[in-house]
Amino acid sequence: GVRDVMFLYEENRCSMTYMYEYPEYLKIKLPKKTARRYPAYELYLYGEGNYAEENKHLLLTGIPVLFLPGNAGSYKQVRSLGSIALRKAEDVDFKYHFNFFSVNFNEELVALYGGSLQRQTKFVHECIKVILKLYKDREFAPSSVAIVGHSMGGLVARALLTLKNFKPELINLLITQATPHIAPVMPLDKYLTDFYTAVNNHWILKAQDLRNLTTLSVAGGFRDYQVRSGLAFLPRLSQHDSALSVVSSAVPRAWASTDHLSIVWCKELILATIRAFFDLIDENTRQITEDPKKRMSVLNHHFVRHPAKMFEENPETFTHLTGAFMWITVKDSKWTYSVYNDSDGKYFAFPLASHRKSYSHVYCENSMLDTSSWIYGCMNTNSSMCLEAADLSWRAELLPTTKVVMLKLLDYPSLSHIVIQVPPAVGNKYTLGCEFFKEDSRTVQLPVTHLFSFGFSSSKILLNSTGLLYNVQLQHFNQIYQAFKIYIDSHCQSLKERKPSVYRLHIPWSYEDSITVAKVPSLAEISAKLHIAQPHNDSSLPELKIYSSPDCQYEVILKTSLLQVLGQIVRFHAGAFPVYIVSNILLAYGGQLSTLRSTGQCSDFSLQLVRTAKPYKVEPLISIVVFLQGFNWFREIWESLSLPEVDAAVLSSQDAWFPLVSLILFLFGTGIAYWSGVFFSTSLRLFSSLWLTVIRPTGLQKDKLITPSRLCGMISLALVSWTTCGAFAVLIIYLQYLFKPVQGFVTSVFHFQDSGHSKETSQNSSTDTVKAQSSVDSIPEATQSSPNSETLTEAVNSLKMHITILNLFTWIVLLNLPSLIYWLKNLRYNVRLDPDPCRATAVILVCILEILMNSSTSEVKSSKLLKIAAKVPLPLSVAMLAFGLMHLYRVPHFVTFSLLLHVLCCFV
Repeated sequence: GVRDVMFLYEENRCSMTYMYEYPEYLKIKLPKKTARRYPAYELYLYGEGNYAEENKHLLLTGIPVLFLPGNAGSYKQVRSLGSIALRKAEDVDFKYHFNFFSVNFNEELVALYGGSLQRQTKFVHECIKVILKLYKDREFAPSSVAIVGHSMGGLVARALLTLKNFKPELINLLITQATPHIAPVMPLDKYLTDFYTAVNNHWILKAQDLRNLTTLSVAGGFRDYQVRSGLAFLPRLSQHDSALSVVSSAVPRAWASTDHLSIVWCKELILATIRAFFDLIDENTRQITEDPKKRMSVLNHHFVRHPAKMFEENPETFTHLTGAFMWITVKDSKWTYSVYNDSDGKYFAFPLASHRKSYSHVYCENSMLDTSSWIYGCMNTNSSMCLEAADLSWRAELLPTTKVVMLKLLDYPSLSHIVIQVPPAVGNKYTLGCEFFKEDSRTVQLPVTHLFSFGFSSSKILLNSTGLLYNVQLQHFNQIYQAFKIYIDSHCQSLKERKPSVYRLHIPWSYEDSITVAKVPSLAEISAKLHIAQPHNDSSLPELKIYSSPDCQYEVILKTSLLQVLGQIVRFHAGAFPVYIVSNILLAYGGQLSTLRSTGQCSDFSLQLVRTAKPYKVEPLISIVVFLQGFNWFREIWESLSLPEVDAAVLSSQDAWFPLVSLILFLFGTGIAYWSGVFFSTSLRLFSSLWLTVIRPTGLQKDKLITPSRLCGMISLALVSWTTCGAFAVLIIYLQYLFKPVQGFVTSVFHFQDSGHSKETSQNSSTDTVKAQSSVDSIPEATQSSPNSETLTEAVNSLKMHITILNLFTWIVLLNLPSLIYWLKNLRYNVRLDPDPCRATAVILVCILEILMNSSTSEVKSSKLLKIAAKVPLPLSVAMLAFGLMHLYRVPHFVTFSLLLHVLCCFV
């Protein structure tokens, strides 16, 4: 599954964007108060060559666009947009041009640490005010700024509207690229999840106020494994009709999936964006239009359905068919025509009267990919010629190799003829085709194979007729965990050269179509999987549209792809892996405490994991709670107890969860937990063997758990946590913990060897060290009762317990690592991380681990609290899976509570 997500995606079909002149970034001077408040952030203006020189004095006359980089993103990523916009401005002799600004966020890790998101949002607000001041007293001064946000930059742009003193009219257009709008990819701290909640709630509650803001979200598709496209779709709002979400694979003239970084420089996508920007300009104000309807129609034109014509706000309904062209009447229901070096223009007229009774639709295609009109509708009833006709080219749709139009005859009762215009074509070669058909004859239904068929069975359908278009409806294909391979085998009657076939997988409830172009004849393979599950109020079916060659037959074969099903599980739930891994380790830890209580010996981590980590101990309770939460009475009781909503219930409501997912993730967690235990055990044994070889330990001493020096260490690290960064203190105590148990264990082993109780040991110390570490059974029975062997047994038991605690603690360190990295990057601006998501937890952990690293199992096994401490990990594991899937920052709290009970066992 991981391999499918990370490596088995389509090839990169994007072209690179290049600068024609050296890119320059002019730093904009900010007000002193703003610069002092945000020392790490900067604002730049992009330029190249002469344009950059002209702008050095900041006498700007263009249209302002602000680029916001994302997680660890650079302000220099604006260059692709800025450079192509500059080239297009040159094409129109700078009648209109754009000034691209970019914010330097110091490449902060805002996708993993949410503490700076609010700060970034406020800084962007200040930047907008600074930008608009640069245009003050100009002839066509702008009153608003367009924003392009990549990744988390798009979320920061949306968050502007949550600021109390922000005026919504300051932005009228927002384009986001691969922005996770719905939820964070890795919810590692509370600030991140709270920020998302605030932004999304504001956009839902204040939907009416957002009507003047037009928002476009572009997702990267399956190549983007960092932000899955389902997260990049804007929250669905009933009243909000000025928002659009598309996947890059469905964008006309791009038709390419992009990875998380290439979406910023993908030439095909950047061209679509810049064309849209220029079409959005109002000729009167020389700025982006204030009309929300026009803005949406432009975005639909460039990002949803391109009619292969230049955008016109109000296209002429009727046009005059002029020119000395020959008129030819075509009465056949199926017609194809090849054009090559035709010196004379022609009009082909198709009378509709004879076709209306027999057929329901007419379909036409044209492989000449220019932007001129080519298909018309006439209303003349008496003549085969008409001078005035309705331009039907606006009903066409552009595809990679052809432009197509399909008309339902009942929708055009007043038309007497369809007219195809073929202008003189000197040096050009292209084909046209039209056919009349009944919709039923070209629409076939193909039921998809069951999830548990594992690819062994298949659904097949043979398309016998030789038409230009087929529509294969995929029944029961509506969930995100379904994934299929579709094979399209084309056979042709003759071996002549043909135009390629186009296969389009159309998902009617979201703009996530994918298009495949294949030579004919050939065997083409298409992956069919969803970014968004079908909404409950939607009954439409996904369709495979086959734009075919007229004399070819097509066989469609569909199979379930187990690899891609696993890939979908990883794609949608990889963020929950740490929760399942820690849950498994916690269960094994509870099992070790339980055996310590019952036998006085601590069992090996891997053996205990196999014994205790059972899905049936954890999963049924969560499934029961999720089921009961469907009832109002249970929900009311749940809310009265002030309990948070179960994460699995939230995911179920988003159609992103099903029972088997949890089982698969739990088993995955068991595997990772097992091998991490093996890794720790092996590493510590090798390290202790090396230690014993190099360093001669001092005599065996038994200290108190809390000594003045340890108390000073605790207080020092607690102060470090409180005054600098909690994660830094956690890392220091973790490194100490790695060293301390090994030191204690090696000392015990050396003391056992040095006493001379076993001849075997005195002969070969390194061999017995490994034996002693492997198991207490390696000690000769004659020496089991001696004080030294008891000490060694105790040391082995303690080491096993420390290995498990280290395993748990490693995951706490990893989950807190992003805030540490953020703190280190910003250390020159501020010594104290503020806000710090793990400050309080770090202080508690420092105290707990300072005691635990010096403890042994002898203090614990006689404790009155051991029974409780051994039983608590199971309910904690259940709680972790119930409340931690979408809130990873809760995981350390559960582990800390369990370790706190362990510490109490050392004293009580």
